[in-house]
Amino acid sequence: MSEQVKVIKPSGRLDVTTAAQFRRQVSDIASVANPPKYLLVDLQEITFMDSSGLGALVSALKALRNIDGEMVISSANDQVQMLFELTSMTKIFKIYATADEFKSTLK
Repeated sequence: MSEQVKVIKPSGRLDVTTAAQFRRQVSDIASVANPPKYLLVDLQEITFMDSSGLGALVSALKALRNIDGEMVISSANDQVQMLFELTSMTKIFKIYATADEFKSTLK
């Protein structure tokens, strides 16, 4: 994959206990000298997400936009997808069914 894409794959729960760690990971990515154009957050291994996890994703999106980057999400399970739909985050995030689907959009 391109140097312009950084992939992170959180696992387990993205909730109040893990959201701060996720935010730090994204902050580290966004603060490097040559940050990626895209951050792909592959949620394939996330089993549960709550509002704190959703807040961490929103913070990540803002961090990437601040450096003229883009964040995309892939592989959300049914519970996470429902959370996105109930909170209208499907209008905010670019969400792909799989990481490969996103990769196919890159030239």
